[in-house]
Amino acid sequence: MTARHAAAGGSGPSADRLTYKKRAAMIRFMIGSPRASFGIQGLTARTSVMARIALALLLSLVIAIRPAAAQSVLRDAETEAFFREISEPIIRGAGLKPANVEILLVGDQSINAFTAGGQTVYINAGLIAEADTANEVQGVIAHELGHVVGGHAMRIGDGASTATGISIGSLLLGALATLAGAGDAGMGIMMAGQRAAMGKFLAYTRVQETVADSSGAEYLSKAGISGRGSIDFFKKLQSYEFRIGVPQDDDSEFVRSHPLSGNRIQFLKDIYEKDPAWETPLNPKWERDFQRVKAKLEGYMARPEETQRDYPESDQSVPAHYARAYAWHKAAYPQKAEAEARQLIASDPDDPYFHELYGQILLESGKPAAALGPLRKAVAGSDNNPLIAALLGHALVATEDRKNLAEAEDVLKSAVVRDNRNPFAWYQLGVVYEQRGDEARAALASAERDLMTGSPDLALRHSDRAMNGLPDYTPDWLRAQDIRLIAEAQLEDDKKRRR
Repeated sequence: MTARHAAAGGSGPSADRLTYKKRAAMIRFMIGSPRASFGIQGLTARTSVMARIALALLLSLVIAIRPAAAQSVLRDAETEAFFREISEPIIRGAGLKPANVEILLVGDQSINAFTAGGQTVYINAGLIAEADTANEVQGVIAHELGHVVGGHAMRIGDGASTATGISIGSLLLGALATLAGAGDAGMGIMMAGQRAAMGKFLAYTRVQETVADSSGAEYLSKAGISGRGSIDFFKKLQSYEFRIGVPQDDDSEFVRSHPLSGNRIQFLKDIYEKDPAWETPLNPKWERDFQRVKAKLEGYMARPEETQRDYPESDQSVPAHYARAYAWHKAAYPQKAEAEARQLIASDPDDPYFHELYGQILLESGKPAAALGPLRKAVAGSDNNPLIAALLGHALVATEDRKNLAEAEDVLKSAVVRDNRNPFAWYQLGVVYEQRGDEARAALASAERDLMTGSPDLALRHSDRAMNGLPDYTPDWLRAQDIRLIAEAQLEDDKKRRR
């Protein structure tokens, strides 16, 4: 996995297998709160202890309201292509360059999306499961881009610092009152201060959410995309809140990080219904592609029996074949999985993702040689997509035929050049070098993988081994040196954080 928890490339979402439910067991009422950290600077020794107490309270608040940490980023060629296509006009509407923005799928079953700084939007698998249309997902993406453009993840400390100041002040006043003999009054001052700090911070995040809602509506309008999907998705959130008994009165908003869903719906309706794009019909290609991606995701993450229930044998649609192929493959019925994949290919022999799926099923069923044909077709038909190319490289290595090593090296080297975020590809490339007796470049490939998987100690060790075996000042030697310097810096940072 990469530093962002991306796993091996290949057909369908690829990452640690997770338990999945089509309807999330819990919902986070925060489409998009940015994640950030903050600290206290410039405090005197006299106030530092109380400040730490205040900070701890505020940190607990932030942890409570921020999105769940990503369990894993799911890498899938088709899904990533889909995200790029449906988001590109919105990204341009936001004044950003599509090449600089990433939309990534997270293996988390909660219904959420978020940003964490930079120009990356994370969308949870649970949100895709809950959405009915690509247009709904576009509404979420537009909102998140509002956070990106507003720099909200980087500015979360502004709200935290104000709240922290309130907390510290109340703690000092409460302590003085306690020392003066008014213990109950002192405790009351402290508690009131903490409530005020919490309210201040939550109010700050609600403002950010309102700004992101407004900005997202603007981006959709510029892209000529209807906001109906955005409204529809907020209605789903509101309906779920009703079902689980979340208070909807104005007083309850004080303890929420986001505005009331009903207020957000009305606010956005007032904007969207006046927009010329409101009546724009759904894009049929985007909607068809969304149903494929959604079915693929359920097939990959859900229990096989759940998938068979949602996509029974009587359903002969492309999404149903997709979902059942994954379900049968997971349940260790390779022949049935292969049959579903062949039906997909029969429906469209030129679709590279169908060949990718068929190739992966064959490969993971112990038939690497048979997988080469479909995977070569998938690579060629997808414009040499690096994730699919990495899977082909894996199949070539898995044949254990030395005649395939040269092709595997070419394929994998091309894959890591085009996508340097796939540790699986680096691992396979290292295997190729090792089998060819090139220990120095095998060590270099391992160092690349170690660096992106968050193992700077191993990266340092492997980069040293690579530098010792490579000619000085060659491109590979210089890259090994760069990795060594990066790994050393990471290890030094780790030491400082532990002090």
